[in-house]
Amino acid sequence: MSKINIYGAGLAGSEAALYLANKGHIVNLYDIKGIKRTPAHHTDNYAEIVCSNSLKSDDDTTASGVFKRELTLLDSNLLEVAYKTSVPAGQALAIDRDEFSRIITDKIKSNKNIILHTEEVFDFEDGAITIVATGPLTTQKMCDKLKELLGHKFLYFYDAASPIISAESIDMNIAFYASRYNKGGADYINCPMNKDEYLKFYNELINAEVVQLHDFEKNNIFESCMPIEIMAKRGVDAMRFGPLKPVGIKNNKNEQPYTVIQLRKENNSATMFNMVGMQTNLTFSEQRRVFRLIPGLENAEFLRYGVMHTNNFVNFPNCLDIYSRLKTNQNIFIAGQLSGVEGYVESIASGLYCAINVDRILVGKPLISFSANTIIGGLYNYLINANKDNFQPINANFGILNPINGYNKKKRAEMYRDRSLNEIKRIIQTL
Repeated sequence: MSKINIYGAGLAGSEAALYLANKGHIVNLYDIKGIKRTPAHHTDNYAEIVCSNSLKSDDDTTASGVFKRELTLLDSNLLEVAYKTSVPAGQALAIDRDEFSRIITDKIKSNKNIILHTEEVFDFEDGAITIVATGPLTTQKMCDKLKELLGHKFLYFYDAASPIISAESIDMNIAFYASRYNKGGADYINCPMNKDEYLKFYNELINAEVVQLHDFEKNNIFESCMPIEIMAKRGVDAMRFGPLKPVGIKNNKNEQPYTVIQLRKENNSATMFNMVGMQTNLTFSEQRRVFRLIPGLENAEFLRYGVMHTNNFVNFPNCLDIYSRLKTNQNIFIAGQLSGVEGYVESIASGLYCAINVDRILVGKPLISFSANTIIGGLYNYLINANKDNFQPINANFGILNPINGYNKKKRAEMYRDRSLNEIKRIIQTL
């Protein structure tokens, strides 16, 4: 039986390790936590959530909601824990990040088939099947080794995280609870602004001091993780039609504000709140100054400042096959954000996808891929056929599926869902 090595115990690596161990395979799981951390990590627990605590919509007529149901059918361990540690967030699946990582860490440490190695790895064993899931902040030594194997340079973009503030520092005489875009329960704290307050905030934001990037890094910001100050510089109303739009939100006087900043629970005890859509690269002192201009946050206590960091990923269509294996060495799989998927659920799915095929290799069955009738299949079909000269990370969305023409938007979404889940159920019978 081939030796199994998994490098990295983030979302993808933890999912892969638990899946294979639960199938009865002995797994060697390597991670640097315990001896050092990447700039984005704050704890020594595995499967740490480092940016927003939201796993996006859980509505089964959205691509994100359908994706979660696919992975649930495929026995995702991490998604099961995500639901167990969820916090109220309307139609979104948001989690208590500390509890989530703690449970995953306990599962890994207590699994008799997982052998933990606390060390940095930057080479590959001959004959071993290896899943590389070292994440977007892969160490330089591993990056150099992969570049050597791939014959292609890594690509990269910059990822930004939103600040987290203390709940008790929010002025609830000004802020109020409401749903997000009038959907789901009143799970978000809303900080309203009138036009004058907004314009003052806008002007201070676009002129605030940021952490300086190198010239070659400035144009590599992933669109969905764009710092709020860069979005603001696109125009005075860019934020109002983006994360600050007040659609469907009414205050206690049944009035719609000019715009709102929304805050989402970070934990079940509701002591911490994330500033939704306010990822930033402002200096810490400027974050305190500018974000305290928001009504209700004049005395905000910042539990975590927004940060920005490099994300590494390989050029999937150049370097990997449809099973996410290196074209130059089919014993090596790449999973997680390093492979070019973007998002928490996407990273979990990539670890599961690699693990399913490693298991099939070990039991002598042919590898399996999924069709673009499913979200997971659409994701990998997109990756393998993406533009090799300008490859960019991808999130799950209905646009990557085989299209269903006609019908209204709601009906098409229901048809995408039904077609996808029926196909996953058929595939499960072969697994």
